[in-house]
Amino acid sequence: MSVSRRREARLLDAGETDLVKRSHHPELDAEDDKALPELIRLLRERRDRARDVSRRQRRELRGKAAPSGASRATDNTGTREKAALLAAAVKRVSKEHERRRNADARRRTVSGARRALALKRAAGDPASGRPASHNADEGMNPVPNQRDAPSGAINQEGQEIAMRRGGGPR
Repeated sequence: MSVSRRREARLLDAGETDLVKRSHHPELDAEDDKALPELIRLLRERRDRARDVSRRQRRELRGKAAPSGASRATDNTGTREKAALLAAAVKRVSKEHERRRNADARRRTVSGARRALALKRAAGDPASGRPASHNADEGMNPVPNQRDAPSGAINQEGQEIAMRRGGGPR
């Protein structure tokens, strides 16, 4: 479920409201590519702090931790929602940053491929410098094996001896 800007303004302080506002799309599109990692870092710091406060309050509610303030925490839903808002903002900005990185990589790959194709076309036909084949109709030439006897008798005799020693065919 999406959260209204009015609810965001109620849950977040002024600095966090500005950061989350920058993570929404009209402002996010205007962000520079080099500014996105810094925005992600700031949002993560705020998200981690809100998450830690929420966990501490939850421990106070269960009675496992001493109260950090003057009185024990009575509820941590606001802090939990604040952490969720900041986590959603981190997710949006990270997704946009990844999308831009992929688009840049795709753009570089396409430009490299176009440059390679242009170089290949400029080089001309690679087969133009090769000599024409003079014996294309003769096919492959047989190459005799020098280690085998022409009759194959040594192999046959060796096989018979091995079969006698081994107790017969396998």
